[in-house]
Amino acid sequence: MPVTVVIGSQWGDEGKGKIVDLLAPEVDIVARYQGGANAGHTIVWDDQHFVLHLIPSGIFHEGVTCVIGNGVVIDPVALMEEIRQVEALGFQVEGRLLISHNAHLIMPYHKALDKARERWRDAEAIGTTGRGIGPAYVDKFARTGIRVVDLLDRDGLREKLCTALDEKNAILQSVYHDEAIDVEAMIEEYVDFDQRIDPFVTDTTAFLGQALANGKRILAEGAQGALLDVDFGTYPYVTSSHPTAGGCCTGLGVPPTSIDRIVGIVKAYTTRVGNGPFPTELQDDDGELLRAQGHEFGATTGRPRRCGWLDTVALRYTARLNGFTDLAVTKLDVLAGMYELKVCMAYRIGDKTTERFPNDIATLERAEPIYETLPGFDGDLSGIEAVEDLPGDARDYLKFISDVIGVPISMISTGPRREETLVV
Repeated sequence: MPVTVVIGSQWGDEGKGKIVDLLAPEVDIVARYQGGANAGHTIVWDDQHFVLHLIPSGIFHEGVTCVIGNGVVIDPVALMEEIRQVEALGFQVEGRLLISHNAHLIMPYHKALDKARERWRDAEAIGTTGRGIGPAYVDKFARTGIRVVDLLDRDGLREKLCTALDEKNAILQSVYHDEAIDVEAMIEEYVDFDQRIDPFVTDTTAFLGQALANGKRILAEGAQGALLDVDFGTYPYVTSSHPTAGGCCTGLGVPPTSIDRIVGIVKAYTTRVGNGPFPTELQDDDGELLRAQGHEFGATTGRPRRCGWLDTVALRYTARLNGFTDLAVTKLDVLAGMYELKVCMAYRIGDKTTERFPNDIATLERAEPIYETLPGFDGDLSGIEAVEDLPGDARDYLKFISDVIGVPISMISTGPRREETLVV
């Protein structure tokens, strides 16, 4: 029962969208299993450049069915706008996109609370996107969330929203001194959304289960990165869901025994958006060069990404957590022209040296990277069509990564476009 899972192995922004888009023609279904519109998966082909936030990255391939699983929190406004934009490019969405009836909805009060809490935290802010993701997951696990299926019962929806808004408005007004949200306007907005989303909604767990029984191939797409997992990431500077392999099973309703491939996406260096510890962060000319050459600005927020050298301590940790079968190394081309490349092999914490990744921030914030220096490489990689045609030092860098992590490399991205990818 072939399920392939694509996972970001760092703090997100590794290039998952490109790899999913590349693998999509080989499968029947691409399914998104967690996160929300805070994710931005960038697809580049021909003269097109598109950022997907909720629709799975297989939508641009005919014959591929796309699924938004129960583990995703859906922003109706963002979803309908994204559907409109994809259709405007000439791609059919209706009949090819399925949405879980058990997926939770992001409500206006979730966005309001998200932004208000970040303002209130000030210097201690998490650095969220302000899209309401965290508050929506809070309500999900507090058992007060609104699911897609709740839209079917207008009276029940009104009762649930009135109960929720009594609490949310009290918090917004008395704690954060924000304006109250009008429940009637919100009900009308979401009833309208129900009418537009109805053709897409189904029991996706049943659909995926039948697909597996019929021998269909499924590609499961995670959002963010493993180091942002709410349990295994750098808590509290994490996302509110599970981008790791386990999140695929709970976010789609597929059994773990159905998974036979787990691809870890590894950026050739390391980036992070928002706050939180980052041992290899560069605040010098090399960091600025990586940001400029890699166009390192958030696909969702536009915020500049923090940049640093590759961290194999963190990578070994996420490889162990997820059981990567192979790696896809992205943005190798960004390193071209750098005189030397540094790779973090261990941390110095106080008077001790460790190769273990400590995901508690008090310890990680004191970690000093211990580097091994490798020679850099020159040349434009964009026209290269075979691994053996890469510069020798670039091949050595890739082999070094694979040997240290203990996982083979199956794909190498040498530019943003689909065709700028080498399959090993």
